Amino acid sequence: MRRKLEVSFVAAVVLAAIGAGAGCNRLRARDDLNKGVDAYKNAQFDVAIEDFKNAQQLDPTLTSAKLYLAAAYQNQYVPGAPSDANLRNAQSAIDVYKQILQQDPNNLPAIDGIGSLLYSMGTTPFDPSKLEESKSYHEKHIQISPNDPEPYYWVGVIDWSLVYRANLDMRQEYNRTASPKRQIKDNDPLPEKLRTEFTDKEGALIDEAITNLQKAISLKPDYDDAMAYLNLMYRQKADTETTQEAREADLKKADQLVEQVKAIKQKKAGMQPS
Repeated sequence: MRRKLEVSFVAAVVLAAIGAGAGCNRLRARDDLNKGVDAYKNAQFDVAIEDFKNAQQLDPTLTSAKLYLAAAYQNQYVPGAPSDANLRNAQSAIDVYKQILQQDPNNLPAIDGIGSLLYSMGTTPFDPSKLEESKSYHEKHIQISPNDPEPYYWVGVIDWSLVYRANLDMRQEYNRTASPKRQIKDNDPLPEKLRTEFTDKEGALIDEAITNLQKAISLKPDYDDAMAYLNLMYRQKADTETTQEAREADLKKADQLVEQVKAIKQKKAGMQPS
C-alpha cells in the first residue's frame, strides 16, 4: 500500500510539474504575442514575425499568434515584385493560414486572408488561376456566414477583373488586324461576331457578378464600393446586348449607380449633394 501511495505521489508531482511548465509556456507565449503585436503596429514586421513564431511554438493552440504571423508575412508582400524573397513572404503567409484552417476549417480571418492575398497575387501580374482560387475562398466565406456582404463584393470584383480583361484582350486583338477605319474604341459596341464570342465566354460570369454585387448591396444598402463595381459590370453587360435599346438600358443603370455612389460619398463626408 505504501509503495502504491509513493508511486501515486510521484505521479502527481510529475503531472503538476508538467502542468506548471505548460502554464508557464502559455504565459511566455502571450508575452511574446504582445511584443509581436507592438512590433506589428510599428511596422517592424521582421521583429514581429520572430515574436509570433516564438509564441506559437510555446503555445500551439494560440491561434491569434498564427493569424498575426500570417498577416506579418502578408504585409511584407509587394504585388508584382518578382523577387524570390517577396514570393516567399506570400507563400509563407498562405502556409500559415492553411495550418490554421487544418485545425479550424471555418476560421474566417484565415479564409479571408488567403482570399485577399491570392487576389493581390492574381492581379499583378494578371493570373486568372489565382483569381479563381481567391474567389473559391470568398465563396467558402459565404457558405459559412451568408449574411456578410464583403465576400459577395469580392466575388463580384474578381468576376469583373476576369471579364474586363477578356473584353480588353478581344478589343486589342481585333484592332491589331482591323483597318484604321474599323478600329473600335473602349466605349464602342463590340462587332457582332466579337459580341457573340464575348457573351458565350463571359456571359455567365457577368450574371454571377451582378447577382453577388446586388446581394452585397442588399445586405449593406450604402455599400458604395459594391455599387461602383456593379456600375462597371453593367457596362460589360452592355457589350453582350443584341439591341441598342438593351445596351442603353444597361448603360443607364450604370450611370444611375455612379450618381448613387456620389451621393453616398458626399453623405459620408458630411457634404450636401450637388
